[in-house]
Amino acid sequence: MASAALELMGFFLGLLGMLGTLVATVLPYWQISAHIGSNIVTAVASMRGLWMECVYQSTGAFQCETYNSMLALPSDLQTSRALMVISIVLSILAIAISVLGMQCTLCLEGTGTVKNRVAGTGGGLFLAAGFMALIPVAWTTHEVVQTFYRPNLPASMKFELGECLYVGLASSLITMLGGGMLCVSCCEEQDGGRARRQGGGYPYPIPGGGVPGPGVRTTSQTYRNPTLQVGGVHAASRGQTLVRSNTGSSQSSTQAVQGAKKPAAAGYDITGYV
Repeated sequence: MASAALELMGFFLGLLGMLGTLVATVLPYWQISAHIGSNIVTAVASMRGLWMECVYQSTGAFQCETYNSMLALPSDLQTSRALMVISIVLSILAIAISVLGMQCTLCLEGTGTVKNRVAGTGGGLFLAAGFMALIPVAWTTHEVVQTFYRPNLPASMKFELGECLYVGLASSLITMLGGGMLCVSCCEEQDGGRARRQGGGYPYPIPGGGVPGPGVRTTSQTYRNPTLQVGGVHAASRGQTLVRSNTGSSQSSTQAVQGAKKPAAAGYDITGYV
């Protein structure tokens, strides 16, 4: 139950991070013109994004112009475009794969550990998508800060950090957090199943259908060794009964009772309760 809740939380965090990455990729608020020095009062504010450059005038007019040539763009802008698109594609694949591997879905039922591995694969894709989105955001942030503190650059050409950089940073971290939670839930499911397989068996019932107390467990078994047939003559053997009794106290005893001669059956027999 805990791993299922962890899966759901990781899935929704990854979905939220993908939506934030999509918003940060589309909107042009990556760089905003800085109003410093003599540029404090201005009638025009410019914004730059990955796909377009917009201008907002004090009259309320808002105009945007897309970049005409992709090859004429700076290399850092082209790289940022590619990484953000790859991040969105990986997030979509991660969502589809995680839905198949989550415990709350009926897909891949009865496949054992395959379903858990599919969910873990989705978590790994979320981690990769968040890392891909983090690279252009950090890169652009570094470029904006470095340009802002350049002394020989006019104040009208300086830009500040836009809202999309904050949204992209938060989205990438949320996406990686969701992917990590999916991977952890997959590991917990595999460890839990391995522990159940390696655990002890069920205790033997108490004669008479009684239920033992919380601190007392009493079991007894009878073992009879098979006999060998030599020359068509059955060798009589004596059954040996071992009585084991475990109680909640620190005292324990083992008793061996030798029974009378009985014809033993072939094979290994575990019968009866004492």
